[in-house]
Amino acid sequence: MQALAALCVRRPVFASVLILSLVVVGTFALTRLGLDLMPNVDIPTITVTTRLPGAAPEQVETEITDKIEEAVNTISGIDQLSSNSAEGISQVSVAFFLEKNADVAAQEVRDRVNRILPLLPRTIEQPTIEKRDPDAQPIFTLALTGNRPIRDITEYADKVLRRRLESAEGVGQVLLLGGRNRQINIELDSERLRAHNLTVNDVSRALQLQNIDVPGGQMEQGAQSITMRTLGRVTHPDQFGDIVIRQVAGHPVRVRDVAVVNDGMAEATTVATVNGEPTVLLQIRKQSGTNTVAVVDALQRRLADVKGLLPEGFSVRVVRDQSEFIRASVSSLQEHLIVGSLLASLVVLIFLGSFRSTVIAAIAIPTSIIATFALVWYMGFTLNMLTMLALTLSVGIVIDDAIVVLENIYRFMEEKGMPPIQAAIEGTKEIGLAVMATTMSLVAIFIPVGLMSGMVGRFLQSFGLTMAFAVLVSLLVSFTLTPMMCSRWLKMKSQGGGRASHGHDSKHSALFGPLDRGYARLLGWAMDHRWVVATVAVLVLLSSVPMFRIVAINFTPQDDASEFEVTMRAPEGTSLDAGRSGQPAGHGHPHATGSVLHDGHGGRRWRDHPQQRHDLHEADRPWHS
Repeated sequence: MQALAALCVRRPVFASVLILSLVVVGTFALTRLGLDLMPNVDIPTITVTTRLPGAAPEQVETEITDKIEEAVNTISGIDQLSSNSAEGISQVSVAFFLEKNADVAAQEVRDRVNRILPLLPRTIEQPTIEKRDPDAQPIFTLALTGNRPIRDITEYADKVLRRRLESAEGVGQVLLLGGRNRQINIELDSERLRAHNLTVNDVSRALQLQNIDVPGGQMEQGAQSITMRTLGRVTHPDQFGDIVIRQVAGHPVRVRDVAVVNDGMAEATTVATVNGEPTVLLQIRKQSGTNTVAVVDALQRRLADVKGLLPEGFSVRVVRDQSEFIRASVSSLQEHLIVGSLLASLVVLIFLGSFRSTVIAAIAIPTSIIATFALVWYMGFTLNMLTMLALTLSVGIVIDDAIVVLENIYRFMEEKGMPPIQAAIEGTKEIGLAVMATTMSLVAIFIPVGLMSGMVGRFLQSFGLTMAFAVLVSLLVSFTLTPMMCSRWLKMKSQGGGRASHGHDSKHSALFGPLDRGYARLLGWAMDHRWVVATVAVLVLLSSVPMFRIVAINFTPQDDASEFEVTMRAPEGTSLDAGRSGQPAGHGHPHATGSVLHDGHGGRRWRDHPQQRHDLHEADRPWHS
């Protein structure tokens, strides 16, 4: 490194181009980085969801859950296997060790479940096998209201608005909550069924067989190939009544003879209101690995186009935007980064007492920070809480090497009267090994943090690598740019006695002199009372044990996101309406549970839980982070 410093002093253009190339690459990488709250972490946990409508929890457990657990339990690398059986739904969660590839684990679970499908009840829905993705949480929520029935609002949200939003860049899924889809309800009359000696299965079979669209294959006509099909779909709700169930004594018994056909709505499983008015919530999830802020920006642009195409009387508003809190958090860290850089430069100015020396030392901060963005981009990281925290903490570290090199060059010029170029070479050479040892000791601390195993290591990888790279860049700057600038910027000034110095004698300055004398007396006292100093040091070290037990321990910091969550569980058998009104349990779903989120403006939302009925409420004003 000393040879590199000497080369940069003699070839200032080389040093400038070397550092500028890193700055240019870092600036380019900064424009490509996205904003997010936390790092993207792939958690190898697979969830198998199987639905059996109408089945009791005991039946779900014995006929579905136990069989799936037995099948997947033979997969290697399982850390924890848990399950939950409720009315009509089975959820089996398979948590693997972190070393297991999540995609491989999902495929293995899928293969095991497919093997036992013949052993499961025939009436189950196809099991859903999903990876537990932290990015699967909704990042953007819209509320669609209108002056029409809830069925029409749901129809527009499902057939038009959702498809336009799903085509936005980075959008993975759009979920509808609070809507009621159009549904043709056939209400059977039990007395009429008995009179015609029919059962519910007879009606169901007739509806399935006479409301189909059968492919008819292909037919060749000369140079043409025609695809044929048999159109047997019902095109109007009234035509359901014309379907023949059975011939009795030569007379057809139709659906209208035993039932009433109603063009209605599906049963309500979720309810959403805005100031008491029915609404439909659209919860938008991003694609795994995409940037939250970039997806929200794309949705905002798409939403601006959609608002101009809404039917008369319809309105859509944003009720939750996760990017607001992310932007506020990252902006706060950026502010701390800038303020910290200015304060560090101010401290250097106070102690060195020279504007030129301050600029030479302080220039290591932006060059090291900007160059670090190149590694952040190359490793696939984002500007999140951990990477920005690493950059903020490195502000006080990246300037250390430059200060040490600058001060030693300054001393060679002041005490030995060397010209700036010679002082830059000799001064850097003298302390080169010490500076390198100091920097490498810091790298040896942060690199293992980035290589930690376990869930903590997954989150802290970006923090450790970002810190280590910033420190390494600062070492390069201190051996290239700093001595080069010292050889060109520091000026010698003749003083009495024929010595040459940079402006003044720093050891006898008004600030450094008292500090130097005070430190010398303190050091002398410590050397005379070694046992006292050693005892105090040991006591301070031992005090960390009880302090560690007192201090609260959390995996993530406690951030104020301007919202809070209330989780409630109603008695078994509570219906949706009873859960909303707070009445005692009646007929309905046996597990009416959910989470109410308050936005601080009087609004509340009953959070979605799988296969449970939820009451969702939103305030008129959007949520703020």
